[in-house]
Amino acid sequence: MTGASPPAGNGPLPAGGLAQRQAELVAALVAGGPPPAGFAPAPLAATRAALLRKRAGEVARHWPLLAAGLGAGWPSTFAGWAANRPTVGSLRDGWDLARALREQGALPPAGVEELVVRESRLRYDGRSAPRPRRLPAVARAGGAVAVQIAGRVRLLRPAPRPPAARSAGGDGVPDAAGSAAWISD
Repeated sequence: MTGASPPAGNGPLPAGGLAQRQAELVAALVAGGPPPAGFAPAPLAATRAALLRKRAGEVARHWPLLAAGLGAGWPSTFAGWAANRPTVGSLRDGWDLARALREQGALPPAGVEELVVRESRLRYDGRSAPRPRRLPAVARAGGAVAVQIAGRVRLLRPAPRPPAARSAGGDGVPDAAGSAAWISD
């Protein structure tokens, strides 16, 4: 090395400059912050959407019944809820989403059961990491009841399911799968 000075524009940033710009970028990508100066909005939005999809997949791995209960609406429900919230971990993100959906009356029965099982097994206050319960516990939500004794959890009463509409096949007789299959001649 010859000790030559770096080219113009590549010199050190002012104190805190790089750290501040990095924090602004992270906030824009994961916490709904405004786009930082110098970043094109379209690629930033695409990266943000990709990170939300990845985060939704991670939460679905920890909360499979919640995700399955929401079906095709899972990605949009999660993205709408998580868009302005930084992650606190997949388990806690799913827990917070399930509680928010329960408050809105939009938690599907499978999600209700998953939530009461978790709440009977673990203590979670919404701020710190969940901890195992040491004493027996009962959790209730949406008609479902779970009990935990000596570390074992039993779902005593499942959440009520909405009545399934039976559909008729081509001959007017409901089929076992509930599908509306039409047979034409």
